[in-house]
Amino acid sequence: MKRRMFLATALASRLAAPSIGRAAGTGVLKFVPQSDVTILDPIWTTAYVTRNHGFMIFDTLYGIDNAYKAQPQMVEGHTVENDGKLWKLTLRDGLNWHDGTPVLASDCVASIQRWGKRDPFGQTLMAYTDELSAADDKTIVFRLKRPFPLLPTRWANPEAISAR
Repeated sequence: MKRRMFLATALASRLAAPSIGRAAGTGVLKFVPQSDVTILDPIWTTAYVTRNHGFMIFDTLYGIDNAYKAQPQMVEGHTVENDGKLWKLTLRDGLNWHDGTPVLASDCVASIQRWGKRDPFGQTLMAYTDELSAADDKTIVFRLKRPFPLLPTRWANPEAISAR
C-alpha cells in the first residue's frame, strides 16, 4: 500500500467513525484561562486574561451580539442630535452595584474619564470631546467636536472593555 493511499484510508475511516459525546444538559461550565488573573483592573493591563475576566463579571455600555453588531447592554438606548455631535445615552433600569446601590450616570462618566486617560482610543475620543457629563442619574451626555457614528460599535469592541 502506498503512503498516500494509507493516509487517505486512515482519514476516511476516522471521519466515518461515530462521535462519542453527551447530550446537552444541566451542568457546570468551567472556564480555564491561559494563565492566572493577577490583575483584575482591565485599565491597568493589556493582558487578555484580564480582559476576558472583565467581560465575564462586568456589564458594558454596549455588547456584541452573535452577528458582531453593537447592542445596548448597560444602556437602554441612545439618541444622537446636532448632526451627530451630541450623544445622550440612557442607562437601563435595574443596574446595581454589588451592595445594591444603583449605578448612576455620574459613575459611568467617572469610569469613562478614567479609561480615556489610558486607552489609545479613549485618549483620541477625549481629545474630540467638548463635554462629557451626567445630565441626571440615568443620562450620560457626550458633546463631540465632530460626529462619530461608530461610538457604540467601538464601545462594544473587546479592546474597549474598561469604558464601562
